[in-house]
Amino acid sequence: MPLRSQISISFFFLPNVINLNYPSCFCSFHPFVPQKKQVTGYLLFSLGTAVIGSLQFGYNTGVINAPEQKLRSFFNDTWMERYGEPISPGVCTVVWSVAVAIFSVGGMVGSFSVGVMANRFGRRRSMFLVNCLAVIGGLLMGFSTICYSYEMVIAGRLVIGLFCGLFTGLTPMYVGEVSPTPLRGAFGTLHQLGVVVGILIAQIFGLEFLLGSEKMWPLLLALTVAPAVLQCILLPFCPESPRFLLINLKQEEQARKALVRLRGTEDVTEDLQEMKEESAKMAMEKKVTIAELFRSPAYRQPLLIAVMLQLSQQLSGINAVFYYSTGIFASAGVKQPIYATIAAGIVNTIFTVVSLFLVEKAGRRTLHLLGLGGMAISAVIMTFSLYLKDIPAMSYMAILAVMLFVAMFELGPGPIPWFIVAELFSQGPRPAAMAVAGCCNWTANFLVGMSFPKLVELCGPWVFLIFTAFLIFFFIFTFIKVPETKGKTFDEISRGFGAPPPTAASSAEDPVATSSIAVTLAASSPEKEKVPLVEAAAPAAAAAAPPATETTRLNDKPSAQAEKV
Repeated sequence: MPLRSQISISFFFLPNVINLNYPSCFCSFHPFVPQKKQVTGYLLFSLGTAVIGSLQFGYNTGVINAPEQKLRSFFNDTWMERYGEPISPGVCTVVWSVAVAIFSVGGMVGSFSVGVMANRFGRRRSMFLVNCLAVIGGLLMGFSTICYSYEMVIAGRLVIGLFCGLFTGLTPMYVGEVSPTPLRGAFGTLHQLGVVVGILIAQIFGLEFLLGSEKMWPLLLALTVAPAVLQCILLPFCPESPRFLLINLKQEEQARKALVRLRGTEDVTEDLQEMKEESAKMAMEKKVTIAELFRSPAYRQPLLIAVMLQLSQQLSGINAVFYYSTGIFASAGVKQPIYATIAAGIVNTIFTVVSLFLVEKAGRRTLHLLGLGGMAISAVIMTFSLYLKDIPAMSYMAILAVMLFVAMFELGPGPIPWFIVAELFSQGPRPAAMAVAGCCNWTANFLVGMSFPKLVELCGPWVFLIFTAFLIFFFIFTFIKVPETKGKTFDEISRGFGAPPPTAASSAEDPVATSSIAVTLAASSPEKEKVPLVEAAAPAAAAAAPPATETTRLNDKPSAQAEKV
């Protein structure tokens, strides 16, 4: 090879060889640094494994609807076996309502326990352990007919609800922490995609000729064991969250190795630096509990936003529309309305995929506003179409309104509340915030499920105007209060709420107060300060270094005592 070519090739790859963190390397090779790899097969494998939990949530949400009459018949047969007389319709309805609603009760308890488990066992190990609940719940429901016990169905639903409540916090948390910052929103929608795919699978498997028959419905309910076992097999091959390793366990080398595999590049300096900055701020704050989350003024606004976004998802009326969709399709003359409901599930899935590609381009706030506004318009059209359903054209207009309502939900209110909560909080308060937000979501889900049938009896088709009022309220709240988090680091987002920096970081004259960490704030741009880690052994050198701003590349920050990563 000619000497000139060898020099050119060596020069091109030189930045990958030289450690640019050393102050002696004053020359810059930025224009020649190759594009960093963001998406790797290992990252997609890890995300796909985590989202199996979301699929479980969706499956167990939708699976109970198809075998309703079979379950009622089973309740009656069990009652006859025990007491020698048929169960009364009122008691049968109560048992059925408890079997359905107990799922949400388990979800509330599970979601409130997310923070404790995630911090105690880590993200990956928590997902592994929680799958034991899915196996227990599935087996309880699957063997209920053999044991002639409808109580086993109720107990199984409670345990499965506990399982799903934990996973509604663990999955978005893990996905958000392993994803690259520029793609965090797109990957965050994978949780909702898993949910809607799970609902669709449950609808298909619930057909009479598959698993929705008189004999096969216990297998339909117990099928949730299969993905739980699959996830337990795959999880050992996934990494623990690098943020948990570095910030919670202080295992920097393990975090670096996990990042190298996830990012597909040896240069993970920026990711590590971001985590260290967050760790530095956490080191100067005490651990945040759920009680402190409510008491601290610094967390009040992001917590309010997190709770309101979760309520906007459940009080939008999406579950009510799915509940009412079979009747809407029947009134339009569809002979097999179950297939039309499955078609709505397909629309649900398609637009979740669409939001996956739009969320990093349009932004979280924009898509949420678009979804809420579109749902409000669809709800008004649905209301008047149902009221005038005797006119043939109006019946078909109602079907289109249902499809549009579902599509708009999956653009914004469906996926965004799940992962934006993880973005609004730093590593310290994140598990507690996820627990509170998840509990609010499950509570609203429970209230809607319990109250909607009665509201339909009282209001008829006008019931959707109630949800329209909620949608308009949440649209106004989102427009005024919710910030855009697209492309921002967790630390930048948390600083955007105007929380005062920790007191230990406000004084440059007291390096001893920071123990082993000195913090430098950028005087020129207080909203975009950087917190580079430097060793306390040379406080004078740290004080003499020029402040690093957001536009300064990490590799160029001069620091004679800079910590090597």
